[in-house]
Amino acid sequence: MKMNLADMVDSQADNGDNNGMAEPVACVVAEEDLIFRDGQLTCIGKDLTRIPDELSCYSQATTRLDLSFNTLRSLEGLEAFTKLEELILDNNDLGDSVIFPVMKNLHTLMLNKNRIVSLDNLVDKIQASLPSLTYLSLLGNIACPNQLSSFDKDEEDYQRYRVYLLHRLPKLKFIDSTPVKNDERKEAIQKGHFMKVVRPADDMVEEDRSLPHQSSSPYTPLPNSDAKNPRQPVGTFGTCKYVYYGKHSEGNRFIRNNDL
Repeated sequence: MKMNLADMVDSQADNGDNNGMAEPVACVVAEEDLIFRDGQLTCIGKDLTRIPDELSCYSQATTRLDLSFNTLRSLEGLEAFTKLEELILDNNDLGDSVIFPVMKNLHTLMLNKNRIVSLDNLVDKIQASLPSLTYLSLLGNIACPNQLSSFDKDEEDYQRYRVYLLHRLPKLKFIDSTPVKNDERKEAIQKGHFMKVVRPADDMVEEDRSLPHQSSSPYTPLPNSDAKNPRQPVGTFGTCKYVYYGKHSEGNRFIRNNDL
């Protein structure tokens, strides 16, 4: 009788050692939506908005789970994968509201091209739920400031992000596409706290754009409108931060010394 993948996993869980925990499946078994081999479960490009219940029968045999190129908005059901060491979630719709279950064995988390905006929010969740994490990749998220997420970011912005991330998660050995360097680790210890980038709230930005700028200060560098009286001239004085040296004035070359 032909046995499908779920039956093979259940059979190994019943007959195996380690308190009934399933051992990795040795052969490749392809079903309609997934592939499982040697502890690696792959289910990509199926437009999944959540983790299907059908995957739970592989949870105790899976150490690497790849759910890339779906439309995941929630990780509900991931708590069943207690042996998970690597989690690949690239190209999904996971945002700041994502919740990670406690996974003590997870050392690799790939979240490239999702909708993560708040780096601090994500780091707080990682600290609480993923204590063994050493590899984290966030390329293509707003929380990762490089040209994949925004054209107005440069290498300095990205390096500041790396140092701050390493300050918050000192166990990391690999960030995005490159390993952590010794000088980055030293910089994170010395001044990582100051590398935090604070973004203004969206409602504050909208309010600032919609209202005309009004200063609460009673002082102004310009005279009052009612003070424009030719018999009572009013002047102002101040310091200008710009100094003109005439270096780019073509007219200067026609002025002779005896004309000065």
